[in-house]
Amino acid sequence: MAASTLDGNSVLSSDGHDVESLKEIILDVASGRIAYSVLSSGGFLGIGDKLLAIPWSALTLDTDNRCFRLAATADEVRHSPGFDKDAWPSMADHVWATTVHQHMAASRTGRTT
Repeated sequence: MAASTLDGNSVLSSDGHDVESLKEIILDVASGRIAYSVLSSGGFLGIGDKLLAIPWSALTLDTDNRCFRLAATADEVRHSPGFDKDAWPSMADHVWATTVHQHMAASRTGRTT
């Protein structure tokens, strides 16, 4: 499957809401694996939206419905730390990565960060 075929695919939260669309896939070049998906959330026509880096392991491809399923509720997504399209974080930064993974882990277990 080509990565470009995934661009723009809908992402459904664990409570069934269409919360985001897939914008980018981030590779960990050293391991040769997908590290994160970058999702666009909120805004209107690309204005005012925030980008979210979601660990690839938090997504499941739903081939029947041609979308991704996210292991977080719509409310948890709205409260996820995001970034501006013109100010991407250093995704190789271990402190940043730990924060992202801890937020998703808390979402999966019902705790808030």
